[in-house]
Amino acid sequence: MAPGGLSGYRPMLFVAMENFVELIYFLTALLFILGLKRMSSPNTARSGVIWAGIAMVAATLVTFFLPNLHNQGLMIVAIVIGTVVAWIAAKRVQMTDMPQMVAIYNGMGGGAAGAIAAVELLRGEFAEALGLKLLAILGALIGSVSFTGSLIAFAKLQGLMSSRPIQFPAQKLVNAAVGVGAILLAIWVLFSQSGLPILAFFLLALGFGVLMTLPIGGGDMPVVISLYNAFTGLAVGFEGFAIGNAALIVAGTVVGAAGTLLTLLMAKAMNRSLWSVLVGGFGVEQEAGEVKGSLKPIDLEDAAVMLAYASKVIFVPGYGMAVAQAQHKLREVADVLEAKGIEVKYAIHPVAGRMPGHMNVLLAEAGVAYDKLYDLEDINPEFPQADVAVVIGANDVVNPAAHRKGSPLYGMPILDVDKAKNAIVIKRGQGKGFAGVENELFFADNTRMLYGDAQSVLGQLVQSLKKL
Repeated sequence: MAPGGLSGYRPMLFVAMENFVELIYFLTALLFILGLKRMSSPNTARSGVIWAGIAMVAATLVTFFLPNLHNQGLMIVAIVIGTVVAWIAAKRVQMTDMPQMVAIYNGMGGGAAGAIAAVELLRGEFAEALGLKLLAILGALIGSVSFTGSLIAFAKLQGLMSSRPIQFPAQKLVNAAVGVGAILLAIWVLFSQSGLPILAFFLLALGFGVLMTLPIGGGDMPVVISLYNAFTGLAVGFEGFAIGNAALIVAGTVVGAAGTLLTLLMAKAMNRSLWSVLVGGFGVEQEAGEVKGSLKPIDLEDAAVMLAYASKVIFVPGYGMAVAQAQHKLREVADVLEAKGIEVKYAIHPVAGRMPGHMNVLLAEAGVAYDKLYDLEDINPEFPQADVAVVIGANDVVNPAAHRKGSPLYGMPILDVDKAKNAIVIKRGQGKGFAGVENELFFADNTRMLYGDAQSVLGQLVQSLKKL
């Protein structure tokens, strides 16, 4: 036996175990990055998710090999409960409800980061390390805001509360006061060992997340979901630095960076500054000026004839298609048209639906080939050559008012449906979009309105087309 007996052997074993854990963390970091890279392409996205999932399982399991780890029993119970709940929820969730599932999972990540910080701060773990304590406090603040903000986003998307902006007198002043109060308490916590300011700090941080999200309308939800995703990543990364966990540092940094980039891209796609999103109010009824023309309905048979004698048709799906779960019927219509030799393409706006890629996922679920889905920049030049553009439940993303100064939508990149030779809009009623702006496309001379539930209307179109 080596000199020192077991007392010398145990530290060597601990060092070996720590090195083993760090090695696995390094490998999981590579898998996270490679998985994220593969998610950038529809053809490899599924395998990217699997790779990242394997990395997360490996990082979780290897953590049990860390020396001096406590509460293993509670950790196992939490993992089992979380796994069962997540598995059942993922199996049962409808594709149309995927945005709110993403929102709630974002929140859980932020809440977990906040909980880690709360435990470490209350235990006084950073008494002699002011820098680490500052990182823990930053993670706690961002994670808490992400947690409650994501809960409100989930409630709005799920219909548990109004998706319209919720506003009250002096709201911005109240929000600013709560935010500043949370920051001041964070400074107090940084230089204090008392538990009272820590609890007050968390209460204000959690409250600020609620207040920050209430005035944000449903039209901004794609940006909000991405923003809270970035918040959660940053919070996890800060906590990883604070407690010295490499897996949390890498995972949090990757998620934070990807979420930040996606947030900026989504805001740009809507011509919305991030500040205007956070201040809120998008979704409040606004007037965009007088709309000329009138709504011109079309019956089902005439719509079928227009489609049957077209040479090129572009479908433009929106959130209304998702609500009606009409993606399968839309693909059936496209199949019938293609069987007649008609060219069919799908135009996808970056923020169509309630989260980035929402329409892509729904159409992929219906079996639509990826090579038929075209982004805004690629499909817009083709609208003038399209005999018919069919809008299914989309609104603001096809509104030509975005080209006119003075409109609340001015500058927002849209799909140029108004430039098609003919446009058919499938819509339940005559309501406005999330921006509260009348859609000038609906009143255009070359547009016809086909009213009804999208799934029912498309199903009837299939039958009518087959008879022609």
